[in-house]
Amino acid sequence: MDDQQTPSNVQIVLNDKPVEAQAGELLVEAILRNTEIPHICYHSPLMGPIQSCDTCLVEVDGKIVRSCGQKVKAGLRVVTNSPQAEQARAEAFDTILGNHMLYCTVCDNNNENCRVHNTALELNVRHQVHPFKPKPYEVDMSNPFYRYDPSQCILCGQCVQACQTVQVNETLTIDWEREHPRVLWDGGEQIAGSSCVSCGHCVTVCPCNALMEKNMLGEAGYLSGIPHDSLNKMIDVVKNLEPEMGYGAIMQVSQVESKMREERVKKTKTVCTYCGVGCSYDVWTKDREILKIVPLHGAANQISTCVKGKFGWDFVNHKDRLQKPLIREGDSFREVSWEEALNYVSSRLSSIKQESGPDSIGVIISSKTSNEDGFLMQKFARTVIGTHNIDNCSRYCQSPATEGLFRTVGLAGDAGGIEDIGKSKLVLIVGSNTTESHPVLSTRIKRAHKFHGQKIIVADLRKHEIAERANIFFRPKPGTDLVWLSAMSRYAIDNGYAKTDFLRDRVNGLEEYRKSLEPFTMEFASQTCEVPLETLHQVAEEIVKAETMCILWAMGITQHVMGSDSSTAISNLLLITGNYGRPHCGAFPLRGHNNVQGAGDIGASPTNFPGYQSVLDETVRTQYEQAWNTTLPHHAGMNNHQMVEAIYEGKMRALYLAGEDMISADSNANRIAGAFEKLDLFVVQDIFFSETCRYADVIFPAAPALEKDGTFTNTERRIQRFHQALPELGDSLADWKITQALAKKMGADWNYTHPSEIMAELASLSPIYAGVTYDRLEGWNTLQWPVHPDGKDEPVLYLDSFAFPDGKARLYPLEYRQPAESPDASFDLLLNNGRQLEHFHEGNMTHRVPGIHEENPERYVEISPELAADRGIESGQWVRLTSRYGSLKAKVLVTGRVQGKQVFMPLTSQEGPLNILTGSHTDSATFTPAYKETAVRMDILPERGNSPLPSMNFRVSGKRTPQMGVEVERKWKRKDYHFPGEPKLVQITENPYYNAPRKR
Repeated sequence: MDDQQTPSNVQIVLNDKPVEAQAGELLVEAILRNTEIPHICYHSPLMGPIQSCDTCLVEVDGKIVRSCGQKVKAGLRVVTNSPQAEQARAEAFDTILGNHMLYCTVCDNNNENCRVHNTALELNVRHQVHPFKPKPYEVDMSNPFYRYDPSQCILCGQCVQACQTVQVNETLTIDWEREHPRVLWDGGEQIAGSSCVSCGHCVTVCPCNALMEKNMLGEAGYLSGIPHDSLNKMIDVVKNLEPEMGYGAIMQVSQVESKMREERVKKTKTVCTYCGVGCSYDVWTKDREILKIVPLHGAANQISTCVKGKFGWDFVNHKDRLQKPLIREGDSFREVSWEEALNYVSSRLSSIKQESGPDSIGVIISSKTSNEDGFLMQKFARTVIGTHNIDNCSRYCQSPATEGLFRTVGLAGDAGGIEDIGKSKLVLIVGSNTTESHPVLSTRIKRAHKFHGQKIIVADLRKHEIAERANIFFRPKPGTDLVWLSAMSRYAIDNGYAKTDFLRDRVNGLEEYRKSLEPFTMEFASQTCEVPLETLHQVAEEIVKAETMCILWAMGITQHVMGSDSSTAISNLLLITGNYGRPHCGAFPLRGHNNVQGAGDIGASPTNFPGYQSVLDETVRTQYEQAWNTTLPHHAGMNNHQMVEAIYEGKMRALYLAGEDMISADSNANRIAGAFEKLDLFVVQDIFFSETCRYADVIFPAAPALEKDGTFTNTERRIQRFHQALPELGDSLADWKITQALAKKMGADWNYTHPSEIMAELASLSPIYAGVTYDRLEGWNTLQWPVHPDGKDEPVLYLDSFAFPDGKARLYPLEYRQPAESPDASFDLLLNNGRQLEHFHEGNMTHRVPGIHEENPERYVEISPELAADRGIESGQWVRLTSRYGSLKAKVLVTGRVQGKQVFMPLTSQEGPLNILTGSHTDSATFTPAYKETAVRMDILPERGNSPLPSMNFRVSGKRTPQMGVEVERKWKRKDYHFPGEPKLVQITENPYYNAPRKR
């Protein structure tokens, strides 16, 4: 696993021709760049060599070797087409066929992506010497999303390799010592109840039909959907024909049927609609059915997915989808035409604007819609309405991180990419449950930690998976992160570890900042944060001695009254230790939604135009006025929080909100609902009837990402294209189409015909997007802003200068303040909250995915074993949590993930918003709600039930089985293993593999 090295070019001889290769790379990669060769168990450099199938055998300097197990060095003489190599490969493949029944024509995986099928064609297999032997195991259907058929499994080990070395969930192994080896989950034969997190890596890399998506079963082929008994009879017919006819005729039929599938199975490149990692993949659809997700080429993820990205798409076709515009009539809604809905809204908005002025109207943009959707909505607000009252949901999570970066380094984005995180020597994670909130990004950290010696330090309230794996894990007292972070900076300065050359040449404000650190001794940090002094010294030593360090943080930092200041403390520490302006280090605020980064980039802000250009800058404002041929306000607008207060004050009368379940997302849900009830006009644009929709006057049915074209920008500033895979459902429309139609009703002369035209306008106005075009984003191409006019992007920021006029960063002095709310005698518990792996946020999409709902069906509250013992309760007990703002019921889940009197609730809910409990305290700089500062009490109710998590959930009884990979050496030790091409004890007079072609 040496994917962190940069190889140099060397020359080898391949089939008597000199070719360029890279020293240290796998020989199979060099061969495949020049010629075809079978390679069933070898998938990609990310997966690395497995050496289990022996189908990539070649001659190297006269000796038969596995090309996936041989590293390139200068002067190698490689022959792929010698009789010995071809016969050895044919023998290896014939052994594989003893584990796999070829019935391709009636197989759901006959889609030109089955490497067993393709290898049979390439080797021109007509008969097999080793007869197929079924294994004595049942097909495992226990997982909601995929099934395992042991009798079709060729034991290549790719699923194990993916699980152990890429996903690093360490669930899958192969028991090579059994009479009939098979894949195991936590050492057992059933998927359900194991530590499997349904990430789908194993299904993605499986080279045949042993592991398959359940959505594919009976759906992909023209003949595969027939009844099971009939299908088995057809398989028997196929196998009976093989001894007499050979595979040639059978394969010809399967090839024809495979080509026929191309007419009805559509493959479309898209980008995930869930978290901010930005996974890309092909989505396979048949009519409106979503058959499978195939990741391979995504810049952020390659072969990786999580349960949501791989399997969480059923919501797109759910019966609850909004398909027609709705207008309120009393306590219900009436379906109307687009004409009536748009006329009604345009008339009401025009009247309110005329009566009370444009600033009596607000626009809130979704961070789940595309850059193009958001750009038009902010343009609508500024040019059609005439207000800067524009915001997006980053106000609830990421605005403090952005503020901290603006203060210190000048740009609102990650310092580098996911690749930099994976190659850093130290990753410090603060207030982020990375494995569940950003699963694919977490795999790169776990991989680097397991195979490359990367060190992990985690500071969090809960002992989640990444905390379990960390070299150092500690739990600071809630709301005190600024203190220990600042103490780390002081420790570096006081002990001579500060990067003085870097600070002298590239950073301003050191002396003032040094003075501000006087209170932040290690002793003060230990006392305030309630962390042992020894632990803090260990953390400090790791930080100051690390060659490179990335700091990752999320809502555990930002959702406090000191969210911006704590984020600033992180950036200060990176500057003091010289961890900016180089690869593999820097600040990485992990964006929560798929396009929350893009929503900020395109100007969904009351203070900034697209590209973070201030609305108060006269030169910038003039540029936009000329481009849009209008006059723009000279004052900043209101953010989300201020809009709610303005509604109560009677200053805001209308709100146009897209794709945001604001009641569930904002704090103090009762107060938000009360504000919505006071509006004269409330327009909601969404794909489902959310909690927020209950308060709307008009509802516009929007379209999800699979039903439109556009771009998303992920957490690493990576701009990616996604393409329309399905038609818009019913009368729903892409958001940009809705906004344009409404703008035209209100007199705007807009005539966009495709999102590419919107991007062109955005690029002409925003310097950080200047060189972005759809042509440059074609296929799997991506760009990380800032993108210069010539198309050159910047994967790593600040290599030459920081984003301030003098090019220097700025250290920012800070003071510590107490949290706004802490436990007391009346409310004695601290409520923490956050995301889960299976669900996204409140679950409007994921609860409509049956498999996800089956794995994680209901809301619960995590309490510690000590609190459970003190109150005399067990998992499944119903309790009522009450705060100063509201109360709700939930079942208890007793777990060591939390400690003491801290309790945790997932954000997901079908029973009403969790935020009914949270107050209106906010970060002083950005007005981001302090969700993490909520005190509650817990009353035990008489009802008891089953544990809120079903036994199949990985948290219940999963016990990982870590290995460094497939451990193929155990296979080689089996008595029945024979290395192809070597003489056997009993010699045969006739070569049974004579049908293998010799390709020159």
